[in-house]
Amino acid sequence: MSYHTENIRNIALAGHAGSGKTSLFEALLHAGGVIQSQGSVERGTTQSDTDAQEKARGHSIDSCIAGIDRDGCHINLIDTAGYDDFRGGTLSAFSAVETVMVLVNAVNGIEHGTRRIMEHARSRRLARVLVVNKIDFEGAHLGALVEALREEFGPECLPVNLPAQGGKHVLDCFFHAEGHTDFSSLASAHQRILDQVVEINEATMGAYLDKGEAALDRQQLHDAFEQCLREGHLVPICFVSARSGAGVAELLEIADRLLPNPAEGSPPPFRNGEDEAITVNADPKQHVIADVFKIVNDPFVGKLGIFRVWQGTLRRNAELFVDDGRKPFRLGHLFRLNAKNHVEIEQAIPGDIAAVAKVEEIHYDAVLHDSHEDDRIHLAPMRFPEPMFGLALEPKHKGQEQKLANALARLAEEDPCLRMEHHKELNETVLRGLSELHLKVTLERMRERYGVEVLTRPPRIAYRETIATQAEGHHRHKKQTGGAGQFGEVFLRVEPLDRGAGFEFIDAVKGGVIPGTFLPAIEKGVRQAMERGAVAGYPLQDLRVTVYDGKYHPVDSKEVAFVSAGKKAFLDAVGKARPVVLEPIMDVEISIPEVAVGDVTGGLAGKRARILGTDSSRGGELMIRAQAPLAELTGYPTELKAMTGGRGRYSLDLSHYEPVPMPVQKQLSEAWRPKAEEE
Repeated sequence: MSYHTENIRNIALAGHAGSGKTSLFEALLHAGGVIQSQGSVERGTTQSDTDAQEKARGHSIDSCIAGIDRDGCHINLIDTAGYDDFRGGTLSAFSAVETVMVLVNAVNGIEHGTRRIMEHARSRRLARVLVVNKIDFEGAHLGALVEALREEFGPECLPVNLPAQGGKHVLDCFFHAEGHTDFSSLASAHQRILDQVVEINEATMGAYLDKGEAALDRQQLHDAFEQCLREGHLVPICFVSARSGAGVAELLEIADRLLPNPAEGSPPPFRNGEDEAITVNADPKQHVIADVFKIVNDPFVGKLGIFRVWQGTLRRNAELFVDDGRKPFRLGHLFRLNAKNHVEIEQAIPGDIAAVAKVEEIHYDAVLHDSHEDDRIHLAPMRFPEPMFGLALEPKHKGQEQKLANALARLAEEDPCLRMEHHKELNETVLRGLSELHLKVTLERMRERYGVEVLTRPPRIAYRETIATQAEGHHRHKKQTGGAGQFGEVFLRVEPLDRGAGFEFIDAVKGGVIPGTFLPAIEKGVRQAMERGAVAGYPLQDLRVTVYDGKYHPVDSKEVAFVSAGKKAFLDAVGKARPVVLEPIMDVEISIPEVAVGDVTGGLAGKRARILGTDSSRGGELMIRAQAPLAELTGYPTELKAMTGGRGRYSLDLSHYEPVPMPVQKQLSEAWRPKAEEE
């Protein structure tokens, strides 16, 4: 189908696990004529859950993209994972859309995933639509849920349609004012949302006040509605049942008639090489600018880079650059994604989501462009949760070290919340992710896709070190061999900085006692010492180092001498500055049955956790908010499962670092000291 940018709608389906995103994705594709019959999550026959792990577990792990063409409108839908363990792909999808439809389970109500997704979408300035699913399920109290949504997310949340006949049908209340509904009144709901929409624009408001609703045509209503979405003045509430199909066709109609197209919505946050905001226009005649938001390494197709076109028109056989690359690649094949099928196309216009295969230099968040004028343009990076859970890995079979490294690199390319580390001092490869489940699924995929099996063990916790007070240090490095010697002397001062401030290196040398050419060598030595640690072998952070004096020799002073002098002067100062070990403190959100609250809170108390609060939700569940040291949470999924009969769920985010208790610091220091003395 041929269409223009103003006919495109880009929508991500997101929400808490179990809200029915994949089932709604199926229902929308069926209603849009893309598939003949709806698949089932339980039977593993859906369009989006095609991976073996997704079928086995009965929930999405990756995002899936498919398009619907109806009445001249092309709708790109992205089904995303609901579990917090796999939110990297969910957040990545947000950089490719104008609208996020946040699904809410009508029976369970507002869950912590609902809040998290709403906040992510709001911070990215995306249009938000609350979609209440499972409206025909027993236990759904829709009127109370609407009030709860308005209380939680603001009075700008208003129904744009309402359920009728016990959830068997859905009636529009934006364009219509007559009809019988299951709760509220269609006429009053119509008036409330119309009043909310027209007040955003003075011209529309004036026409409405002068001549009433009849004075507003479809385009005026669309423009005012879209402006409300863009500015956060309106969050529509829609009702559907993915199971029965009630409200599904109406949801497609809302997407077509009211949601923003790629030329509307909030401008994408692109930056130039000087980190200044720049404007990218949805103009098919300008230079090409596209952003890669998803990487798939398919064993059969090869590497697939999936991107959103923001400006210009991509045509087959065009030459494109990746970021500031000097050498272009030829776009031999251009694909549109339709779930598991890749359809070859001739061109992609602004707003399109498309893919290119077998271009090795493509990576997540790469910018594709056709002019060197745009070499340093980039999309403002998405904030992802820090991957704090880790497993130390080694291949199960000898000789597979390189195969393991390649497999890990491929998997990390696909998921921005996976990180691979190699610790030279321990000869240890560590894979970090968001949870034990996240890592378990990754290792299962590695075995299935790449034939690599691994042995695992707990890695070192990502402790850090810092200092508590100011101190000065000094070292003279003097070495005389048969020929030219080595000489360098350094005086420096260390000072603590605020938590999270990082590292500062200050040159306060006066009178040329150390030539400026040797300052980088001193900093290099300091950084080497910081990486190695001073009290327990963990990297130092949050401090300032000021070099204020020293000496050099015109013949014997060399870079290596000042590297050594800088390192040892720094360690001398840190030893006097009351060094402390810091541990990662995690924000923990735990959803449990109310009957398990005593066991769970008691268990947390034994893990040095602080309970911050609890929230009741519908269905007899309770959400506990707490902070706990990461070191205490090893094996927690198994404990939680045992305490809650398998019904407990939790998510983690790094909150901050704080000093460990002194007995823990003593234990860590004593364990590290023999190794440090050997070196």
